[in-house]
Formats: sequence, C-alpha cells, structure tokens
Amino acid sequence: MGHRDVPVTASSRIQPSLLGKINEQQVLRVIQERGPSSRAEVARQSGISAPTVSKAVASLLRSGLLEEVEVPELTGGRPARKLRLAAERSQVLGLVIDAGHCWVVATGLDGGLHPDRMRRVETPGTYEALLDALIAAVRALMDRPGVRTLGLGISMPGLIDYRRGRGVLSPNLPVTNGRTPGRDLAERLGLDCVLLQESHALCLAERYYGSARGLDDFAMLDVSTGVGMGVMSGGRLLRGHSGFAGEIGHITVDPEGRPCGCGNRGCLETVASDTSFAERISWRIGQRVDIDEAIRLVRSGEVAAGAEIGDLARFMAIGLAAVINIFNPATLFVYGRVFKADEALFPLVLEETARRALRPSFAECRIVQARGSKRQGAIAGIIQHLTESLAPALS
Repeated sequence: MGHRDVPVTASSRIQPSLLGKINEQQVLRVIQERGPSSRAEVARQSGISAPTVSKAVASLLRSGLLEEVEVPELTGGRPARKLRLAAERSQVLGLVIDAGHCWVVATGLDGGLHPDRMRRVETPGTYEALLDALIAAVRALMDRPGVRTLGLGISMPGLIDYRRGRGVLSPNLPVTNGRTPGRDLAERLGLDCVLLQESHALCLAERYYGSARGLDDFAMLDVSTGVGMGVMSGGRLLRGHSGFAGEIGHITVDPEGRPCGCGNRGCLETVASDTSFAERISWRIGQRVDIDEAIRLVRSGEVAAGAEIGDLARFMAIGLAAVINIFNPATLFVYGRVFKADEALFPLVLEETARRALRPSFAECRIVQARGSKRQGAIAGIIQHLTESLAPALS
C-alpha cells in the first residue's frame, strides 16, 4: 500500500496516541484487502516498521478487531501464524430496515453470512412496534457466549440526515420519517450503531464483498424497493450537503404518471423498480403479490410479461443513461431482484441505455449487475465505521 510510519513533528502536531491509531488503521486495512497475513507480510505491504506493526497488532487483538489463527502451509510444513479479521470471538450485526420486511444478520468482521445467523422480521405499521421487533431479533443474535458484539450497521431507504442520524423522508417506509433509529437502538441495546442510506450501503457492499473490490470510483443504481443511486469517488461516498445525494428515483419521467410516495407524480421509481414490476403483475392477475412471487409467476410462464419487461427496460435505461451522462463512471453496478424474472431483461436494458446515453460516455462505462446485498451493505457500514473510528481520515 506504500504507507510509511507517520513522522511526529512539531509542525504536524500528531500526538503519539493518534499516531498509534493511524498505524492500527493501516494494519487493519492491509488485512481487509489481502486476507489472513503474518506480521511480516503486513509490515511489507504497509511499509510500517516491524516493531510498529507488532504494537498495532497487539492493540487490535485486545480490541477484538483481529484474531490470530494457525493456517496450514501448502507444503505440509508447520502451520503458520496468521492475523485475520475477527470471525470467532467477535461479531458485528447488520440490520436492513425495509418496506415489507427487515433483516437482522450477525457475522464476523470478515463479512461472511450464514443462514443460521439471520433473522427475518415483518415490518410493523408503527415505529414503536418496529423498534421492539428489531430489538428482540438483535438480542437473539447477540446471545452468543464468548462472542463479543462490536457494533450494529443499519441500512434504511429514503432521505437520511447523516448529521443528526435521522430519517427525513422515506416514501416507501414513512414510519421512519423524523425518527432516529440508530440513536434509539444504540440507547436500548448499548451498542455502537451507524445508520446508512440503503443505496450508499449497497456501494459499500459491492466494494467490500462484490465486484468493486479495489475500485475507488464507481456508481451504483439500486432498482429494488425504490430507485436510488450511490456514487463512490476517490474511495469516498458522495453524500451531498445534508446526506440526501442519490435520489435519482424521484426525477420525473411522466408528468401525468402514477402518484409516487414522495407526493409527486410520474417519478422514475414508480416505473423502474422491483416494486413497480410486482405492482404491474399484481394488476394483471387481480391479486397482490410481492417481487418474489412476481418473479416466480413470470419465470414459470404462468404470466406472460413481455410488455411489462419491455416497459421496465426502457425506464431503467433512462435512469442508467442519466447516471452515465452526469457522473461519467468507469463502472456502473445495477442492483435489483427483478432481473431474475427474465434473462432477456438485462440485455434489453443495456441495449436501450446505449441508445439513450451519450455515446462517448457509454463507450467508456462498464455496466454490470451488482453482487453485493443490502445485508452485506449494513455489515460493511459498521465495519467501515469501526475502521475509521480508529483515527480520522488523513486526506
């Protein structure tokens, strides 16, 4: 990574305690990026001296962020001692608050998700009932003898005021409007909690666990519950002045279109999301179905949805073309379950986007389906928070 021990000088005014935290942060990032590593490998990759690495590692082991394990050698020799992100004696929790249902997951700092450490919670109709249900699910996953819970990451749709940790406007989940779930859960659970807008969380999921590993610049279009956007630039999320950046789902694509939960009419997310597709299939069959059932009906051939797929592709392309024209990303990820309904949908979206985006910008943009998930995004959010809380950003 090319880092060196940060010199302590009168001009820099870096205190020894802060310097130690900065070195811990660098050590942790090497292991996040490279996986299990020896102290010597960490020193070589970070450029930090061996004694400084040993001191940083000792602190990270005490804090529960790292653990030391024996890794078998490929040659069959004596197992090597390696440092890895804590996965056995420490855990973090991820919480996805969403319309319909929520997810609570527990994982080591390696981010590995396991079915037996997940809880699905139906989303109640009031905020108080929502908190009670989530707290019960979180406590069930915290109850692991000998395992330390380091924090909780929360992914939530809508506008989020990051300065106050408050939901401002969520067209798809209005019970969170004006509420502070991060603070409320922290107070009742005694945990360090961090709140993220769901499209921003998806960016982190893709960067930590998906196809954006090693990428500092990319965009994410989320077409799931609603339509949202995240942009990673120089390794940092673009959040905007108040944290509201990325609400591309509320650009108007049909002035006389369907009412949107935001109070406007004809917004992109009313015609280009998992939710909008499920609603159109519901109208076709005369009964309400969710996106999973809509996908099943279309894949099985019980419902012919050629017209719906074509409309969805055209409107999704409007969103993709807007992201490409405005931000000129080298890579644009698209997240949504609806692509499982018909294998032809994603190629149709690409074809239509090519017609709508500026040719030079489209030619230099790679568009791929996202591999990360909202659950991974919530986990990535708390892991990033724990890493960055070691020391302030250096740039």
